[in-house]
Amino acid sequence: MATTRDRPLTADSGAARSLEQLENRLTIHDYRKMQELFMSPELNENMGLKREDFVEKMSAVVRRGTKEEYGELFDKIDLARDGLIDWNKLTSFVLLELYETDERAKRLVIPQWKDLHLLPLIHKDAVQNVTSLKSPIGYLTVGRSGLIGIWGESLKLQRTLQITTEGVKPKDLWVTCLVVLPNVNKVAVAFTSKEIYFAELNSKQGFSCQYKLQGLEGTVICMDYWYNPHDGNEAILTLGDVCGQVQAIAFNTALISLFERPSSSPEDENVTMTIKWQELVSGYHKCCCILRHKLHDKEWVRQVAYSSSLDVFMSVTTSSTNTLVLAWREMLSPHLTMTTCHIPHGVNAFDFHAKLNLIATAGINRRVCLWNPYVTSKPAGVLEGHSDSVMAVQFITERKLLFSFSKDKVLRIWDIQHQLCIQRISGSFPKSLDFHSVLYFDEPHGRLFISFNNQLTLLELEQDSGKSRITSHRKAVTCILYNSVFKQVISSDTGSTVIFWLLDTGQKIKEFTGCHGNAEISTMALDGTQTRLFTGSTDGTVKDDYCLPLEQPDSVFGSAFGMERRSSTPGRHLMCSVFTSANSRSSGGEIVVWNNSTETARIKLHLNAGSQLKTDSDSQMQQKVTPTGGLSFRRHTQFATNYTNFDSENCNTIARVSFLDARKNVSVTGGANLVTCGGAGCVRFWNTHRSRLLAEFEAHSGVGSVIMTLDQRSQYLITGDLAGWLKIWHIEDYCLALEEIPITEPPPLIRALQPHDDCITDLATCIQNSHLFVLSSSADCSVALTDISGIPFGVFGQEGHWRIGNYVPISSFRGENKYKIEEENDIKKNKSVPFVEEGAPANPVEQAVPVAEDKEDSAYVVNVWDNTILGKKYKEEKTRKGRKYTLLKKATRIKPIVVFRSLNIEALKETTEMNKLNFLLHPDKYFGEKLAEKSSEDLKPPTLSATLKAAFDEKNLFPKEILDREKKFKATVDRFCPALTETGKRSGTINSRKGSCVTFQT
Repeated sequence: MATTRDRPLTADSGAARSLEQLENRLTIHDYRKMQELFMSPELNENMGLKREDFVEKMSAVVRRGTKEEYGELFDKIDLARDGLIDWNKLTSFVLLELYETDERAKRLVIPQWKDLHLLPLIHKDAVQNVTSLKSPIGYLTVGRSGLIGIWGESLKLQRTLQITTEGVKPKDLWVTCLVVLPNVNKVAVAFTSKEIYFAELNSKQGFSCQYKLQGLEGTVICMDYWYNPHDGNEAILTLGDVCGQVQAIAFNTALISLFERPSSSPEDENVTMTIKWQELVSGYHKCCCILRHKLHDKEWVRQVAYSSSLDVFMSVTTSSTNTLVLAWREMLSPHLTMTTCHIPHGVNAFDFHAKLNLIATAGINRRVCLWNPYVTSKPAGVLEGHSDSVMAVQFITERKLLFSFSKDKVLRIWDIQHQLCIQRISGSFPKSLDFHSVLYFDEPHGRLFISFNNQLTLLELEQDSGKSRITSHRKAVTCILYNSVFKQVISSDTGSTVIFWLLDTGQKIKEFTGCHGNAEISTMALDGTQTRLFTGSTDGTVKDDYCLPLEQPDSVFGSAFGMERRSSTPGRHLMCSVFTSANSRSSGGEIVVWNNSTETARIKLHLNAGSQLKTDSDSQMQQKVTPTGGLSFRRHTQFATNYTNFDSENCNTIARVSFLDARKNVSVTGGANLVTCGGAGCVRFWNTHRSRLLAEFEAHSGVGSVIMTLDQRSQYLITGDLAGWLKIWHIEDYCLALEEIPITEPPPLIRALQPHDDCITDLATCIQNSHLFVLSSSADCSVALTDISGIPFGVFGQEGHWRIGNYVPISSFRGENKYKIEEENDIKKNKSVPFVEEGAPANPVEQAVPVAEDKEDSAYVVNVWDNTILGKKYKEEKTRKGRKYTLLKKATRIKPIVVFRSLNIEALKETTEMNKLNFLLHPDKYFGEKLAEKSSEDLKPPTLSATLKAAFDEKNLFPKEILDREKKFKATVDRFCPALTETGKRSGTINSRKGSCVTFQT
């Protein structure tokens, strides 16, 4: 996708940016003050406020925001740049900003779905359960007759298993529910015969039953299984039956054995072990225990579940009393403590969101209620909108959304936070009056399964690319135009919508919906004054800005102002036309140039079949080109569908034709004045005066048909393909003379980039502040702006508006290309290696960046490369290393090779002998007396007393603690050992010199 000149448009940065804007910080009271100011008698009704008055008065009256922010707000409102705004312009701007913000928020929240898909029929009766498998990844379905279907991750049926029982005939078998036990790799299946079978999931012998639980009091119609992910031995199987009982089997050694085998049972694991329910209730099996309650009072339990976060068993019935029961165990007590919720008419199903701590119930009274498990007296929220009873509900955990499916086959998606329905899906599900339905959502893979009796349907979420995609339209964009008078961009889409954009900022100005009803707008054109817009659609109508239809007998695929009627070539399909001695395009590669005055064919150009360009696309087309799904516009994408039967005619198909208006004089001398493009990614240059093909080259390889556009000066050719790639070519010096053999070498390529994710449908160029920009529209619903150097500038409709302002690229391609051509020619002549500065980028064109002249514009024009870590390091390194080359680049602007070659190198002349200086020949005369004086002096070292700067003080030398300890030691010695002191005086001397420690010498 295209990048922008503003900060990266992530969801967080976009929200922060919107909060920073002044219009989003203003309150309703602030807008009332602004309205009073605009409606004051001081202002004339027909006049408004100028920029200076608006800034001064609003900042003084509202007192919110700075003057600079009010100046920016004025510039956003004043789209016409007439220097005046009134209250109507202000309110229109605010409403449009709120509408765009709401649309962006919806795109981030509302899920986007692929088309409904019907899975192959494998069940002969109603589907009872759909669940997912973790290892291996796949899905498992079970029908009422006991047929299990195992599906792969790609939803291909891998195998089927038929469940059989000993006591029930296959025709009388009725499966009520199935759950997967992933920690022990088993499945549990319940039957109407009041039995539950536990079987291996990956058994090669079919449905291999290991345990058979019999003797249940009622038929189990719903089950739920939970296990501890940290300790697989802990697991709970919850059961709900037709007698109103909720029973749970709590396993404590599930990984070893679900149930204990009696000593008399055979050791063969393939033998089915029969277990009586009364044995579990009595505590015979020490590896599990039973918990149960009968609070539902013989009402059928529709759904059960165990929540580990609450340690609660949940169950619902269709009764108005004790509809939702929450039961939990306190202090390992065998009895359960319960609380109930009473819901009128009962509920069919429920779901629990652990993070939000909410329970959603599917009410028979057409309501979806949200319950706080700690407050059961009334629901925390009620979601209304269904016209029939709700059959199933399920949360989308990560998105904080909720599914609800009703009996009238309407699927609604609710925003939990705002308690609003954000999406409604209906009309696409299979038609049946009475049906049994099961809903299951696989959140990791974004797949929603809904069963209708034995038919299983799939709704799959569109996969996000990691970041939110910026779109300009709701549907695929078909055409773009540039109005140079009003500096506006006009775009249309397949939904018959026309939108006007301001080029300078990318703001949306106007939006017209339903211009041609539900028909796709296939082409647009402006009149000579650029004040009137004409649109053509696939329903054969052409309308102007007054919406006066002109009936046409067939679909309109192309239009241009000045064409009075459609014309076609016999045996060919007319696809488009342009004005300037109008020419037509056909699927066989024939070009007809018409005389608009006489309405007769003037010239016919044919591609010589023997000189077709051999491309790499011929062998790759069938694999790489695929039709664009969900698109009806045929101006460009229809060629993708036709390439499955690739032949020479499709290779010669012409998609666009354009005259080189700036080459009127060149065409007389034999140069090219017409450009065509189309099948196999080929571009061809023609001379209409001599009916000659001058050049053909493959612009895009292996992507099918391409489209193109030219600038007004015929200097640049821009091409786009079905994969969203855009290429910019420099053609100013291409095909200026007549050649005997058509040229197959392409012109210099400036840049190749991919601003879109889907096929490019239209291209245009525009000039703003004497700089050329490229406009491109795509089937990915976006309109992108790119500068001529190939650097993406932004996408129309993005949250942060850009400002082209004083955008100035550092270097234009023309100058760089000439410099490069001269350098290559000089290398060929001299066969030497050119001087290349270390660390310089390979392509100098990519260094073209916008430069702001003032601080105000610099906030809107940001160089993306300089903001990266590599960009900063490269800039610093280049600044440091490039100083020594600055003089060469600014003064001469030529290559170092040319400088060295221009030097005249001759033999060096012999230098004459120079006389030595006098002080070198006679140093004694200048330095002798001073040296003698220095050597005669008697240098004696100074005495110690002379070098001392101050008297010696032991207090400054030793810490006070050491001096105090020494003083105490002396006193102790004098007191207790006087004899030792006298002996010490006779045998040695006590050094009591000031500044030293006490020492004894023997």
